[in-house]
Amino acid sequence: MTQRTKRMNKAWQDLREALEGLRTRIVQSEATQLPLLEQQDPSLPWHLGIRNMLHYLALRSVDLRPLQEALSDAGLSSLGRAESHVLDSVQCTLQILYAALQMPPADFSDATAITREQGQRALTDNTLALLGSPPRQRSTHIMVTLSGDRADDADFFRRLLTAGMNIARINCAHDSPGIWRRLAEQVRTASRDTGQPCRILADLAGHKIRTGPLPDAPGVIHLRPERDRLGRLLDPARMTAMACHQAHSSLPPGADCLLLLVSGSAMPQQGEDLLCHDARGKERVLVVERVENEMITLQATQGCYFIAGNRCRSRRRRHVQGYFAGIPQSFVPLHLEIGDSLLLQSQGGPGGPALNGLPARISCTVPEVIPQLPIGQPVWMDDGKIAAVVLEQTSAGALLRITKTKPGGARLLPDRGLNFPGLALELPALSAKDLDDLGTIVPLADLVGFSFVENAGNMRSMLEALRQRQGEHLGVIAKIETASAFHHLPEILLAALGRQPMGVMIARGDLAVEVGPERLAEVQEEILWLAEAAHLPVIWATQVLEQLTKKGVISRPEFTDAAMGVRAECVMLNKGPYAVEAVHTLNDILTRMQAHQHKKFSRLRALHWGASGEPPDQWPEPPR
Repeated sequence: MTQRTKRMNKAWQDLREALEGLRTRIVQSEATQLPLLEQQDPSLPWHLGIRNMLHYLALRSVDLRPLQEALSDAGLSSLGRAESHVLDSVQCTLQILYAALQMPPADFSDATAITREQGQRALTDNTLALLGSPPRQRSTHIMVTLSGDRADDADFFRRLLTAGMNIARINCAHDSPGIWRRLAEQVRTASRDTGQPCRILADLAGHKIRTGPLPDAPGVIHLRPERDRLGRLLDPARMTAMACHQAHSSLPPGADCLLLLVSGSAMPQQGEDLLCHDARGKERVLVVERVENEMITLQATQGCYFIAGNRCRSRRRRHVQGYFAGIPQSFVPLHLEIGDSLLLQSQGGPGGPALNGLPARISCTVPEVIPQLPIGQPVWMDDGKIAAVVLEQTSAGALLRITKTKPGGARLLPDRGLNFPGLALELPALSAKDLDDLGTIVPLADLVGFSFVENAGNMRSMLEALRQRQGEHLGVIAKIETASAFHHLPEILLAALGRQPMGVMIARGDLAVEVGPERLAEVQEEILWLAEAAHLPVIWATQVLEQLTKKGVISRPEFTDAAMGVRAECVMLNKGPYAVEAVHTLNDILTRMQAHQHKKFSRLRALHWGASGEPPDQWPEPPR
């Protein structure tokens, strides 16, 4: 035997011993969970997922990188794509090593291994049960968040379905139960009309931990004429007002204008000039451009700032005079810079800026969390735009020091998110609003999104709440939005697997704030891997094609992000005026990418560079 052969045999023996030790670890970990496995019906697809996830957790409990490199050097599977069939992958590699070492095949009948085919089939079955059948041309579903202001636009829903929407999402943090019902009706009707199946996800709001109100300030209307770069007028500024006599002191509900209260019986006429003094005391002229019944359109050729009470009168008919009203109240945002103090006050009510040596203050919509904040606890506000740390607890609340803003400081507004990374808050699994909303959505939806689930106890509470409302038929989406949920993900999945259809949503917005944007890429990968090991579908969510959806503008980095979504079973788009166009684009991206990628597996289809194997002289035109 040559030295080279001896070295090779020694390397193979080392690999055999390492893999046998790894297999023993996996089998022993399964044995510790036998009571859990014995409770499950082995004929159901999620039974395989529970067993395989236990195998995967055992596999990933050690650092496999040196072993992977050695396996790859030997031309064997590095176990890098074994998520759906962990034990089978280890055993198949061992059998190859036994053959290479001229050893008899091993008897692995002491444990149940899920094959690759079984794992893929279980994932497909679970996806079908939860999300429904995907379209023929692609395997990844498309979910779209619905906007309440489109509830009466039947054509919009038909266009979404025709473009490729497979699941409609109703966000219960917005709108009202009446709007949710109308949205669900529109989806069902459009699905029947187009012949395109579509499921409905109702996403519970969860505990909306947000900043509270700020003091009211006078509302301001700013009229700004359009000018060229030399300051020459291009187009006057315009505003609409409802002119009425002072006896009528309010606008009709939903009116998108302000009120011009006119004294006497005469009303402004088309072409008439109204002389005004704006909020700065500057004299301005408003021209009555159009009059339609009580509605008048006013135009200005100079910049104006109007607040309620600013008076005006006709230049020509001095007895025609009045004042503006109906301008909605506003607020002054808190301006915060690094080093500033901010009191997160325990009592509700409006906050306010720093004054007379006292810190700026703002309340929290869930005040129960404030006493739970330890000294040194990081606090992130407004999707991570402002960072702070807890300095001390006082009778008035938690005193924070601002540690991060953009250069020049940042503005903090009401209804902005508050995150407490790494802190397990002691709150009920479901808020009172969530419990009320469940009663509404159970008959409307096919799926329910569980926001801010933290642990297995939370998941059990959700399942019990659904049972009490005859909602066992609903699929449950565990939204992974916090660091705590990420760390407890295996137990969250085990709490629901085998009880009703289930999936996982990677809610990357809150998750990025919780774990830090630098870790988000790594964390979302690990969620994808664990869900595949459990044979559960994943929804890739938050800011996919956001610029295209919101502004109709194509952003190159967003295309790459959307393409990565092909590794999930569903990709979610947010609401926006260009949602239909975004669905068209996402449908195209996912259809193309599935020929190249499945989960972590790169598919090497034939590449056509040209007849000679060289790149073509001219690339084809991009699809339009």
